Amino acid sequence: MQLQQLAYFLAVAETRHFTRAAELSRVAQPSLSKQIKALEEELGAPLFVRARGNITLTPAGEILLPLAQRILADVETARREIQELAGMRRGWVRLGATPSLCAGLLADALVRFHERYPGIELHVEEGGSRDLIRALGGGELDLALIILPLHSSDPAFVTVPILRESLVVASPISQPPPTNGGAMRITDLRDQPLVMFRRGYDVRETTLSACRAAGFEPRLAVEGGEMDAVLRFVEAGLGLAVVPSMVLRNRPGLRGTPLAEPRLLRTIALAHRKDVALSRTARAFWRVLMSYLGTLTKAELGEDLEVIAPTEKLKRI
Repeated sequence: MQLQQLAYFLAVAETRHFTRAAELSRVAQPSLSKQIKALEEELGAPLFVRARGNITLTPAGEILLPLAQRILADVETARREIQELAGMRRGWVRLGATPSLCAGLLADALVRFHERYPGIELHVEEGGSRDLIRALGGGELDLALIILPLHSSDPAFVTVPILRESLVVASPISQPPPTNGGAMRITDLRDQPLVMFRRGYDVRETTLSACRAAGFEPRLAVEGGEMDAVLRFVEAGLGLAVVPSMVLRNRPGLRGTPLAEPRLLRTIALAHRKDVALSRTARAFWRVLMSYLGTLTKAELGEDLEVIAPTEKLKRI
């Protein structure tokens, strides 16, 4: 059974005239009659009672009519929706990002994408870098903004570095700064109570590793928080925290003190699975994000953030 045969059948059923149905279908009448006959032979029953000047449906034709109408309507719906997707009028992007990026640059990039593609749904999952990698590997995300290096031996990911950021020490603005206005050293944290992120956050591992490399185990006042909780605990005076610089932009109750050389840096990358081709919508979001980053000035980025996106990689997306 072919879709064209169903279309011819429907045309005859609606016009009750083979010649008129052929004209509407823009096909020669003998060809239309031949296709109707082939359909009847395949189904094993006549579909029309052919009397001179009077075409009526047989019981088999009456059964087929609503089914043919539904099938052809579904085909038209599928054709229209696929065309809309091809024109970027419908679809979705499943994006993962760390909390610092969700609270920082990502929101403005999402606004730009939504303005350009208002019909594309945005599904954002917020989590630690390691959690996002697991979700990406499990097929739950199309793209993820993660922190390099990957703590995984799995080579199935493509990662493109796009930003480099300095970590700073967050402290409440209501209290004296941890130093006399200068940069802090990691060793200055030895006797300070720290507020620490939960496991799964890359900044937690970076902070613990830096303290241990400096010869001490940090003293944790609070442990296990998400980004918003950690910042709120610092504002409340429970301790200091090493955080990405961008999360302090909208936190007037906190100050960020830079770390002296060697600074703690992190590289932010856009990642996707190597074995799964990016959808058109995911590639479109990638382009919008990279374009947005390219418009940011040094004043907007600040001293602690640098765009390192390779433009030659973007051209191949």
